Amino acid sequence: MNMLNSDLNLLLKDKTSRYSLVTAAAKRARDISEESEKTGRVLVEKPVSLAVNDLLDGKYRIVEPEEIRNI
Repeated sequence: MNMLNSDLNLLLKDKTSRYSLVTAAAKRARDISEESEKTGRVLVEKPVSLAVNDLLDGKYRIVEPEEIRNI
């Protein structure tokens, strides 16, 4: 298991579904990408990596309906 998987398991520890984690990371990555296009900022890291780091750093919280927690 690599380092990123270990970190993602920390996010999943709070009963967050993998579906919600992937959806949240994708939405945040899209926001990061759109923001960089608007400002003309060149990204050194990929938007998905930046999004996952934001989630790991607690800058964003994943809120999911109870009915999808076990997907």
